[in-house]
Amino acid sequence: MKIPLPPLGKWIPEPGIAPKLALMNPTDRNRPPRSDEMMERYLDADFWIDRLEHPKSPLMDAAAIARFNQRGFNQDPSLVDLASLPDHLSASVLSGMVRNISKAPQYPLYLPNGYPVEKQDYRQLETNMALPGPRTQTEVRFGLVLQRTDMRTWPSALTAYKDEATIDLDRFQENGLFPGDGVAVLHESLDGNWYFACSYNYAAWVRKSHIAMADRQTVMDYGKADPFLVVTGSKATTNYNPRRPAISELQLDMGLRLPLANSEPDSPNVDGQNPFTSYAVQLPVRDSGEMTLHTALIARSQDVQRGFLDYTPENIIRQGFKFLGERYGWGHSYNSRDCSGLVTEIFRSFGILIPRNTRQQVSSLLGHTVRFGADDHRETRMEAIRNLAVGDLIYSPGHVMIYIGSHKERPFVLHDTSSSISFRTGDEDRYEGILNGVSVTPLLSLRDEQGRRYLDTMWAIKRITSGNQH
Repeated sequence: MKIPLPPLGKWIPEPGIAPKLALMNPTDRNRPPRSDEMMERYLDADFWIDRLEHPKSPLMDAAAIARFNQRGFNQDPSLVDLASLPDHLSASVLSGMVRNISKAPQYPLYLPNGYPVEKQDYRQLETNMALPGPRTQTEVRFGLVLQRTDMRTWPSALTAYKDEATIDLDRFQENGLFPGDGVAVLHESLDGNWYFACSYNYAAWVRKSHIAMADRQTVMDYGKADPFLVVTGSKATTNYNPRRPAISELQLDMGLRLPLANSEPDSPNVDGQNPFTSYAVQLPVRDSGEMTLHTALIARSQDVQRGFLDYTPENIIRQGFKFLGERYGWGHSYNSRDCSGLVTEIFRSFGILIPRNTRQQVSSLLGHTVRFGADDHRETRMEAIRNLAVGDLIYSPGHVMIYIGSHKERPFVLHDTSSSISFRTGDEDRYEGILNGVSVTPLLSLRDEQGRRYLDTMWAIKRITSGNQH
């Protein structure tokens, strides 16, 4: 069933290729705004929020979000309810999960020194996986993440790239995990340095030293504890703590849910600091090899709050713009995130759990999805564009963008992009180059590095809403 939405207005076709973007002359104040000055206005979240008719209208309430998440665990194979995992996995199931991630690509890869990744390199990586024999049962164990850490294709820190132009894209980098994330530990590497671990939306290799093991119930209780604090900024940090280096100035990324500690305002101190002007949260630490929870302080000046943010059009825009300008990080590398990671963290700040990768997000039965095939003409796609609502996710091959609104009948998106693109910035100006970060761009004039319009390669639009509508 199609969701009725207000139209954006008539689409104005793009004119021919125009001159490149000119630099603004800040001393010329009397002329009408030029396109580069307009683009600067587009970088202000309030510019888009002020255009919303009902910015604070909830798109789903807490109960609807809880139902949405449960449907995801019940229906989506890329989402895993850790609490429902069995006590043991068969060797065939474990091997299938590992080999779904750990496999040599069909294309050549190169090391940072320029030498190719050879067959013997892959053999060594395979050996270190130490997959169990066919009749072995593997115990499912549990743990909490101690610090932001990588999820890797192989049990190795080895990096590899397709070519010199994509050296920022480590093809052995899969995803990122954050402090307090719960994981199921399914296997250990031969060298004893890596776990094959499964989070709620991804499974890959994680450094063993970055996981603190605990029993299943402790991990589940940690993730469901109430009351809780949510990181609502792109990043926050715990307070400096000279007595506990492991949780001192610890980075916390958007969407993290951390249990609030039972710390009264008149408590004398937490590791030497009075907690009254901070939030006291519980974070996992490893003491003498065992996982314990310790109280850490997060200053009230940090971008955090009690409970999840309301899921509203205004908050979608505000959360997205908190990442504006952050460098692109494939698979959460470079201490940042990629296009689908950006989307995942924004929605996580509302308590909404979605699949990790673009293909998984599009394939998911969750929400309302409109798909396009090779036979769909441009007008069919334009009709869908005219029906966009703020927060809708727009997919082209390997990429996702967030619709943030329309200005002068031109739809705009916020997205995290690394590839060369071009787009019309105004009636006469055009940008061509690499953004390599979280950016705001017009949608209709956006082209990829092959010169194809994103409009023509768009293969899906998804709205994160209650129900399963296609």
